[in-house]
Amino acid sequence: MQNIEEIYKEHSNTVYKYLFCLTGNEDLSEELTQETFAIAVKEIKKFKGNCKVSVWLCQIAKHLWYKELKKKKRNISIEEISDIQDSENLENLIINKEEKLKLFKDIQKLDEKSKELIYLRMVGNLDFTEIGEILGKTANWARVNFYRAKQKIREVNKNGKEK
Repeated sequence: MQNIEEIYKEHSNTVYKYLFCLTGNEDLSEELTQETFAIAVKEIKKFKGNCKVSVWLCQIAKHLWYKELKKKKRNISIEEISDIQDSENLENLIINKEEKLKLFKDIQKLDEKSKELIYLRMVGNLDFTEIGEILGKTANWARVNFYRAKQKIREVNKNGKEK
């Protein structure tokens, strides 16, 4: 087993990218990455080696993100609105936010694995090899299931609920 310093060097970027997929926020992703490794240091003796270290770390990270979500609800901040110079830009921002909100609502209607795939690919901009590694699957599995998840979103859009 590697020491925690080697583990950090090898996996911190993967954990950060994964968290950025989930949060969409650089600062929060960095903070949660640090927390992930702090927990990993404390819990390293509990790691049984049943999965890759990167998968174990991403599970810790996901757990921290869910904890963070419970603490806060995300809205457009006053700073974002005050940065808008004219009403046309404000209108476009609101329309874009509404479209994103609808998309994210549709994504929330999917099963957990489909949601995770969509977030990793679209928000995190990860390639299928990285997604497969994080989820403990192959790149081909990630590609096929991402396509299926997109199809499910189309179904949700058409029918209003997942089939």
